[in-house]
Amino acid sequence: MLFHSRAFIFAFLPVCLGGFYLLARLAGSVWALRWLVAASLFFYGWWDPRFIPLLIASVFANHLIARQIRAFRRAGSDSIAKRCFIAGIALDLGILGWFKYADFFLHTIAPSQPGLNLTLPLAISFFTFQQIMFLADAFRSPERDTDLLHCAAFITFFPHLIAGPIVRPADIIPQLRYSALASPHPINVTTGISIFLLGLGKKLVLADMFGGFADTGFDAAAHGAALTFFEAWYATSAYALQIYFDFSGYSDMAIGLARMMNIRFPLNFDSPYQAHDISAFWRRWHITLGAFLRDYVYIPLGGSRHGARRRIGNLVVTMLLCGLWHGAAWRFVLWGGLHGIFLTIHTRFRAGGLRLPAPLGQALMLFVVIVAWVPFRADSMASAWSMLRGMAGANGIELPTMIVGFWPPLAWIATPVPILPYLGDARTLSFPEVTACLTLGWTIVLALPNVQLMSERWRNWALTSGFAFTTQALFFAPKVAPFLYFQF
Repeated sequence: MLFHSRAFIFAFLPVCLGGFYLLARLAGSVWALRWLVAASLFFYGWWDPRFIPLLIASVFANHLIARQIRAFRRAGSDSIAKRCFIAGIALDLGILGWFKYADFFLHTIAPSQPGLNLTLPLAISFFTFQQIMFLADAFRSPERDTDLLHCAAFITFFPHLIAGPIVRPADIIPQLRYSALASPHPINVTTGISIFLLGLGKKLVLADMFGGFADTGFDAAAHGAALTFFEAWYATSAYALQIYFDFSGYSDMAIGLARMMNIRFPLNFDSPYQAHDISAFWRRWHITLGAFLRDYVYIPLGGSRHGARRRIGNLVVTMLLCGLWHGAAWRFVLWGGLHGIFLTIHTRFRAGGLRLPAPLGQALMLFVVIVAWVPFRADSMASAWSMLRGMAGANGIELPTMIVGFWPPLAWIATPVPILPYLGDARTLSFPEVTACLTLGWTIVLALPNVQLMSERWRNWALTSGFAFTTQALFFAPKVAPFLYFQF
């Protein structure tokens, strides 16, 4: 079930919230949590009920392993507890690896062999990371017991179940235990609704609009078309905005939904395109994933404790795994590797005391991030290379004749053509239309604060200005486009 679907907004959400608060009043907070777990499993199974038993079994298995870890730690058997911890992680990663990477490794080792064609369980990457953190919390803090109900509520809580944020047990489970959790607080409900609606607008109005522009160019490249300079750059910059508004919109909706039930999620996006260097970008983009990779991959590999060369190696390995986590394809590995290289270069420059002026640093950061989005979005390495050739001007620079006629000096750099066939909907006015939309999108991400940092006045203004567009998209959009991160 999608957060931005009518079934979720007008049926599931009211019933879920109503049942949560009503059961708390009639039968107590324990029954409210049981209702929340049941509603979350229903939410998960809406996509494909076949995988509900997998999720339930995963919760039971990890809770049992966590109990054993705590018991051995309390008894002083740290070595046995560590083996249980490693076994639990191996189990979680084994299930993830089987469903998500079996075909990838099979095709890599034996390209001629038929694939297994396994169906990827929804959200398996995200709830696997949650399980790993739950086991780590049990190992590090054995004095903190977590019963099965609170474990299940933490893992399955529907606002973060599908695509994050990746929340920590120590941050969320104490909130689930709070005695007044299921007592409605008007300020939390109204704040949650406003954050949810702003995220909904990001997705339906902005992300899906830019997705249409990006799909035109990338689909053409996938079918062998040679995109010209503006077609390639407009498609790529549109995708950079699409993935930003899509995932930050999802994160806002998740934060808003949790707030309606008195749960506070951490900030997951902090205006990353406003960062002045690539390192700051990664501290502000998908913050909870970055924190997970830092604490559970980079630091266990040695972090920065063993010299500059080892630090760079750990950084690159972490980013390669980050790319592979996003998808079982070499283009995702390339995307992660590119960011590993960017971070390495930045680290070397910073170690040498070299710093670019803030505007220049931000421009360079945006350039490399946008270029790296090409293999991330492209259907294959071949179409990624085709798109990059177009961005480099290898296929020429063309502009609509009407635009060149309006400002003749453009003829010095661009060839006049009737239309740009792979930009917008291939009309004469597509170029100024897409240009205006891209200008609006980049103005929002580069100049405005994120939703969580907006004042109440700003939020009200944003809600009022975008409400009609959001309503129109919700009721009259020809299709409901899933979130991009649902495939991860």
